[in-house]
Amino acid sequence: MNKPKTLLTALLVSLGATLAVSPVVSAAAPASPPAATDAAVPTGPKETTTTAFLSPEAALGRAAHPLRTTEPRGGLADLRPFGRMVGDARVVGLGEATHSSHEFFTVKQRVLRYLVEEKGFRAFALEAPWSTGLRLDAYLLRGEGDLERIMDEEFRGTYRWWNNAEYRDLLRWIRAYNVGHPEDPVRFVGDDSGFAGAGLYDAVNAYATAVRPELASEIAELYRGLRPSTDAGTYVDDYLSKPLDERRALAGRTGRAVDLLKQRPGRGPDADAYAWALQHATAIHQMTTLYAFDWDDPESVPDLMLHRDRVMAENIIWWQQRTGAKIALSAHNGHIALKSYIPDAYPKVQGDFLREKLGDGYLSVGLTFGHGSFNAFDRNGTVRRFAVGPSAPGTTEHVLDRVRYRDFMVDLRNAPAAARAWLASPHGVKNIGATYPGIADAPQIRLAQSYDVMIHLQRVEAARMLE
Repeated sequence: MNKPKTLLTALLVSLGATLAVSPVVSAAAPASPPAATDAAVPTGPKETTTTAFLSPEAALGRAAHPLRTTEPRGGLADLRPFGRMVGDARVVGLGEATHSSHEFFTVKQRVLRYLVEEKGFRAFALEAPWSTGLRLDAYLLRGEGDLERIMDEEFRGTYRWWNNAEYRDLLRWIRAYNVGHPEDPVRFVGDDSGFAGAGLYDAVNAYATAVRPELASEIAELYRGLRPSTDAGTYVDDYLSKPLDERRALAGRTGRAVDLLKQRPGRGPDADAYAWALQHATAIHQMTTLYAFDWDDPESVPDLMLHRDRVMAENIIWWQQRTGAKIALSAHNGHIALKSYIPDAYPKVQGDFLREKLGDGYLSVGLTFGHGSFNAFDRNGTVRRFAVGPSAPGTTEHVLDRVRYRDFMVDLRNAPAAARAWLASPHGVKNIGATYPGIADAPQIRLAQSYDVMIHLQRVEAARMLE
């Protein structure tokens, strides 16, 4: 695998890999999605009056609420307790312990349905480029383009994990909802900075030509040679092959374009068009800044990752404040957490930035699993299906598997006293990203400091990828 692809893979690698389990490699083709099951059937140890406050699993069992199913369709009454946990939050971060497991995606669709129908949420945000989000948003709002073609073209490289049947189903649900509610639609947001599509350059240039003609030629010159004319994967590979000094000079040019736009903010009728043009220019600059770091120097990794998580949070905050829409945010557990799993490499993560800016307006929801399968790159960059067995004693999932319900949600902020010491102590957690095994095999986290709410699933199966 060539160097640029290795580096891009690192962007979506988890903040740690699986702890205390051994990978079992199976066939590359993912399994078919499992049938819906009744998640409320107790499988762990039963509570009694003598054990209810003697073990963390028994204590958590008193506070847990079972999920009826992990599949997206059907009634949502079992999510009413989750609605109370959400309260008045304006952004809800929905994590995942792998980037490619069926149940994580389908549970998110169930939660999104509930948040839209019962809590007034009107945006779904994904760990994907800003320009990808705009293209999908146009499809969901107005039916522009073909969904499968958009997904095939946009979800490439390490974003390929989103090109799956489960997300296609989620996006179809949003489109159907919008057809039925054209005056109050659900929007799509891409908050990441790994690519800046041609549409962003076109939008900024069009704004400058129409509203700021005195700047149009200078902005066009600053963007010269940057507008993509190939697919995203090829573009990023070529970009990363440029010398570091050239990449830094390009970042200086895109920063200059942002500064030019800021010199005369739009007002009155121009205010909205100006705000969007400036944000599009900012997204371009976020990408060039990301690739202006020295990716050959391990010491630059913390600054690189700090930049990425900061701008993901800034993009979410911009959208929420600009549109007023409440947002369901999907990303890896490590990104939506309130504290970094590995602060030496990831000094501060998206969820930490969001909590700092929004306070209780941000709710962090971690999704964990006991055992099962997932898709990921292996160390050679080949997509494979992996499986992991039950978690070892002492790990987070070993305790969560022993809670009285198979699949459940629990508000960690209101956990019983007998569980608080365990929640405040470090324990290993499965944390699988784009590559498996990942860059840190034994992340130790304190659940009480990392998440507000946990959704635990005992078993997951690999998602059904579309390519």
